[in-house]
Amino acid sequence: MSTNYSPAVPRLRPIDLGGARIATPVILAPMSGVTDLPFRRLARGLGTGLVVSEMIASNAMVRENRNTLKMAEVDGFGTPSSVQLAGCDPQVMGDAAKLVVDRGAAIVDINFGCPVKKVALGQQAGSALMRDEIQAARILEGTVKAVSVPVTLKMRMGWDHQSLNAPRLAKIAEECGIRMVTVHGRTRQMFYNGTADWTFVRQVKDAVGIPVIVNGDILGPEDAAEALRRSGADGVMIGRGCYGRPWLPRVVADYLETGELAGEPELAVQFATLLAHYEAMLDHHGRDPGLRLARKHVAWYSKGLPGSAEFRAEVNRLDRVEAVLDLIRRFYEPLVERGVARERPVREASGDAELMAA
Repeated sequence: MSTNYSPAVPRLRPIDLGGARIATPVILAPMSGVTDLPFRRLARGLGTGLVVSEMIASNAMVRENRNTLKMAEVDGFGTPSSVQLAGCDPQVMGDAAKLVVDRGAAIVDINFGCPVKKVALGQQAGSALMRDEIQAARILEGTVKAVSVPVTLKMRMGWDHQSLNAPRLAKIAEECGIRMVTVHGRTRQMFYNGTADWTFVRQVKDAVGIPVIVNGDILGPEDAAEALRRSGADGVMIGRGCYGRPWLPRVVADYLETGELAGEPELAVQFATLLAHYEAMLDHHGRDPGLRLARKHVAWYSKGLPGSAEFRAEVNRLDRVEAVLDLIRRFYEPLVERGVARERPVREASGDAELMAA
């Protein structure tokens, strides 16, 4: 333990959900199109306390859609691991929960946070359920009763600023048997714009006796500490801050444990991590799909490096795996030799809202 530890930095305690224990509650958020199995396995291996799958439609899970089953895989990176489900039918949600538990999920997470139009309006799922507390309670209770593992909930502050009902819904969730609640400090109508309100999350924390996790705009260790101070939460969940930085939850956890800012890994380590991630995506998705899906990850890893805009543009033009790997090496190796450091990410509005699960 560092003798320089600052008491101003909040300390985290393990969270016991009854049947699953989160030793370090710094959690990788569920993000559609991002947190596939290779990303979760990598983040877990780098020291993330808990990883959560992409949002999975419960009806597609029950139909055992091939792509959905692939999204729900949890093998290969240890336990506990969580699979997130979305849906509007209590029976289907319960059936889907049974399936993901049978396939190895240690925790089932319910999505009441997705703001995307086709989910919230088209399917009356995700954040739309914050507008219907009776149906929300049916879904929560049905899912909890369907499985023996802990069930958790992820939601927003409310549908809009005229209906900030997260504290009340959290209490309903607790009464239904939900073991932990994560709150993204935005309303549905904000999508990913504006600033996450970490202080509001304290109202949720004060309303329930179960653990509460704060989420939104956590891009680094100091953000995590400030979010914990303002919210009084029991842990943090990190989403967009992990774009191209699967090591970030571990960096955050180390800061909260020691009070010392370790900074980002050296560029040589980031380069090696990118190569491992790229190869894992090819293995998991297949070479051609993997090549296409990996482009955004390559872009995120390289952001903040000199010449990265031109590099990203060229990566997006290439259609052969070997050519991309050669380009990655030709871009990174001279930078590593020169000891170049990547610029620290800055807070900005996201253009990736459609990729996000909650």
